[in-house]
Amino acid sequence: MTGTAIVVGGSIGGLFAAAALSAKGWQVRVYERSPVELAGRGAGIVTHEKLISALEQVSASTRNLGVSLTERVAFDKAGNVVHRMHLPQIVTSWDRVYQVLRQTLPNGAYQQGRSVVRFDDRGDSVRVELDDGMRDEADLLVGADGFRSAIRGQMLPDVTPQYSGYVVWRALVREADFPEDLRNTVFPHFGFFLPRGTQIIAYPIAGPDNDLRPGHRRYNIVWYSRVDPADLPGMLTDTAGTQHTLTIPPPKVRDDVLDAMKAEAERDLPRLFVRILDSSERPFFTPIYDHQSPVMAQGRVALSGDAACVARPHVGMGVTKAADDALALADNVSAQGVKDGLMAYSAERVPASGEAHHLARELGAQIFYEGAADENRDGRDHPVRDWVMKTTAVYPGGHRHRPDPVSGQVLVPCRTPCSRA
Repeated sequence: MTGTAIVVGGSIGGLFAAAALSAKGWQVRVYERSPVELAGRGAGIVTHEKLISALEQVSASTRNLGVSLTERVAFDKAGNVVHRMHLPQIVTSWDRVYQVLRQTLPNGAYQQGRSVVRFDDRGDSVRVELDDGMRDEADLLVGADGFRSAIRGQMLPDVTPQYSGYVVWRALVREADFPEDLRNTVFPHFGFFLPRGTQIIAYPIAGPDNDLRPGHRRYNIVWYSRVDPADLPGMLTDTAGTQHTLTIPPPKVRDDVLDAMKAEAERDLPRLFVRILDSSERPFFTPIYDHQSPVMAQGRVALSGDAACVARPHVGMGVTKAADDALALADNVSAQGVKDGLMAYSAERVPASGEAHHLARELGAQIFYEGAADENRDGRDHPVRDWVMKTTAVYPGGHRHRPDPVSGQVLVPCRTPCSRA
């Protein structure tokens, strides 16, 4: 069974939904509000077997997908290696995944600079209104428009993102600019700094245009830093005095906010990571939010990817979760029709998304918890270091037994939001 579908949001989640439906024979139109081609500023993505399989199922190329890593390495505050773990993985970039998905869509299916502002589920079809006053109609509407989703806002107005209490700073360093004395010991690995109260993960990714040649790659830094909720509005205010909601465009982050970040880095981070940050392009930050929709479909309208549920980036599951949503959505509506298929889709994907959502909160709890401020600042004696290193950015296989963040004792799986996160 096939039909017509409108996908709202042309980022990776929307592209996966469109590609999965197209592969089943659906006629798909994608509306992306940005008037220019999207780019992820080189943000890194850790792949999983599930993600690679999903790309292959929608006929997206997995050739030269990214950088192959074999080892995870933890450093202490002095820059010494305190733990090594063998864990092969391919790390890629947001831009690369976007490009290979974009190439799966037929000409004309992807329309930029067009924003859907509301929808009307008419029972036998669903109609959308765009910001230019135009209307469109299809058998199925997919809201894949991110964690600030307009489609979710109309469908589930009570589900709103909740600030976690910390932000993630991101930065990229060209391999050619990487400190020479650290290229052999730091650059080739998936690196960690695991004290209490902050955390860094970092790894190499391809250079611009998926350049995988040694010397032309980049190093991706991800640094989690606590920010009091009262201080966040100030950080989200740009030089013109405009306070942005939820997040701020990277070029608009003020210089004094960057200066404060650099002072914090000097105080809390290993010198080797401070030096790497000093060699980077302009860093930017994103506040970390939580939300999980109790249902992912109503009538002829579905939510997919971050529009339905955000898993904090610790699990490295945002893209893979969106891919799983897309494949399940396409399979169910093609087999059972739109309304029955969407009921089955929601029943399948709500608990699966919840697993990633709660695991990510548990990983956040290992960084930030009451009493963490003065403990293990040197990053040597984290009580659950092995669990964090083998769970971060690794596809979850069922609910994992979580360790207590204070004692390290293994507890029962967490199925409810963690109070310490």
